Amino acid sequence: MRKMRCYPHAYLLCTAFTFFSLLYVYSQLASTLEDRDERSGGGRISGSSSHDAGHTLRKRPGVLGLRDREWGQNRCKSLSVSYWNPYWRLPADDVCGVNCLLESPLGEKLSSATKEPKNDRSHLAVVACGARLEETLTMLKSAVLFSRKPVHIHIFAEDDLHYGFRNAMEMWPVAIRTRFTFNIYPIMFPEENASEWKKLFKPCASQRLFLPLILKQVDSLLYVDTDILFLRPVEDIWGLLSQFNVSQLAAMAPEHEEPRIGWYNRFARHPYYGKTGVNSGVMLMNMTRIREKFFKNDMTAVTLQWGEILKPLLQKYKLNITWGDQDLLNIIFHHNPESLYVFPCQWNYRPDHCIYGSNCQQAEEEGVFILHGNRGVYHNDKQPAFRAVYEAIKQKHLQRASLVFRLTAAQNVLALLGNNGCQQGDRKLFSRPINSYLRQFVSLPPIRLQL
Repeated sequence: MRKMRCYPHAYLLCTAFTFFSLLYVYSQLASTLEDRDERSGGGRISGSSSHDAGHTLRKRPGVLGLRDREWGQNRCKSLSVSYWNPYWRLPADDVCGVNCLLESPLGEKLSSATKEPKNDRSHLAVVACGARLEETLTMLKSAVLFSRKPVHIHIFAEDDLHYGFRNAMEMWPVAIRTRFTFNIYPIMFPEENASEWKKLFKPCASQRLFLPLILKQVDSLLYVDTDILFLRPVEDIWGLLSQFNVSQLAAMAPEHEEPRIGWYNRFARHPYYGKTGVNSGVMLMNMTRIREKFFKNDMTAVTLQWGEILKPLLQKYKLNITWGDQDLLNIIFHHNPESLYVFPCQWNYRPDHCIYGSNCQQAEEEGVFILHGNRGVYHNDKQPAFRAVYEAIKQKHLQRASLVFRLTAAQNVLALLGNNGCQQGDRKLFSRPINSYLRQFVSLPPIRLQL
């Protein structure tokens, strides 16, 4: 009898347990549905308090929330959340702990696959050391002169050049300054072998190798040498990024068009890209892809990331390279050719394209888009055509409205060019892109040379 009395008690206990379990399940389900409604309707809420705005931000799927600095430098603090991040590969300064998935390596893949909001601003970088202040400022004038869309300029320079850059650029007219922004950075190399990197080839030239590791918040970047002059808008070459396939992460022009006069295929003591190598004086980079890529190499069977491959590569080849960091880039893309987009020589037109006869067919057909005055031709009389373009842009003081400045600079360039230098065909190569660009602003007949 006593056992029979226990059954009703057990039945009542089981019933109560089941009832409360169902209540808990229903409450969790209701909470989940409520959160979903808030996420879907968060963008339509009006008159929210600042606290509510932070709550809506937390609910937003967080890849863009993690990366978009325009949401505020202290976004992590405003969320009032913090999580321990055990994944060392994710930069610590870009973690807001939205969820564990976004902090994991899988979250990194999702992040790289998510497109950031479109921005018309191009990013231009240059490295200047020694007596390169005037040459670099002339390059920057040419970039501002021809660009129609805003440009953000990253200047890496020795400390004693910082004041010269800042003072000169801040004195440019307001109408010009509104078309660009700039930052000035010190020269930065890995501490353990900084002097070795700094003296590689020309002073500080190898700084470009470390830009993806320094400018971590920049997705894409156009690097140019100080002896570059733009004859087309910066955004035109920036548009080549959209032509990259899924595996390409950088773009450069060939070092030579004609193998019979090529340097790499005749003299190099190390691997190089393609038939004649590539020239790194104008280098377009998708730096997000560079940071995420694991590169094949001839030092180990293990693929290495960008920050891991540079030092061992230098140690292996430093006695065999002539052109410094450009040679290291050639070695990297020799082993990873699928990662490089090769653009035509008109985007990096050098004396080599005309000193032995014209060998840049694209420039002959459409004109020179970017002029590269290597071999010091801006500062001697060996190639007067190159020097004439440089002097015309250098002598302008940006004291007029931008359109008048463009017209005046172009007329000066064309009037100065003569029959000398890289043969007489250069006048046409330089004048064609300038005239084509000017016709977009005013209806003028093509400017012709008066010989």
